[in-house]
Amino acid sequence: MSGRKIYSTELKLEIVERYLKGDIGIKKLAQEYHFSYGDIQKWRDAFQEHGVEGLSTTHGTYTGEFKVSVVEYMHNTGASIRKTAAHFNIPSFRTVSQWERIYFEQGKDALFEEQRGRTSKMGTKRPRKPKTNIETNEDLLSEVQRLRMENEYLKKLNALIQKRGRSEKPTK
Repeated sequence: MSGRKIYSTELKLEIVERYLKGDIGIKKLAQEYHFSYGDIQKWRDAFQEHGVEGLSTTHGTYTGEFKVSVVEYMHNTGASIRKTAAHFNIPSFRTVSQWERIYFEQGKDALFEEQRGRTSKMGTKRPRKPKTNIETNEDLLSEVQRLRMENEYLKKLNALIQKRGRSEKPTK
């Protein structure tokens, strides 16, 4: 559950109309209604672009072509992320920001893929290790045995050298 609050269209319209009368600014409205400055800006822009319809909260899924057109519109016109979201009646400017990031980091084609939610772990099987043949296993085992014997031989040789060194030292 997100911490985002959904306000009625009537309340948004009341605030926007008060602002558009010109006798009160966005900051004063934000203080009076205890809303964020950005929310009121977003509602104002949406209302100016789409009228009352722009104030109704709609959530939907968008096609890859739509996402690409939104990002390209923003860059071709120089519009801000908030103005672009208002122009296309996208409820959250963060959505546009995310599309822009994906567009530049992963390319245009990445916007055609569904990116929401967790990646599914069901159905994705890990690749199995290829089975090694028996001859390879036997070769590896014999090499391990040879290396162990070599290691033991070197340890015994080192012990003999140290013993000889101790016996040759004169005692006082």
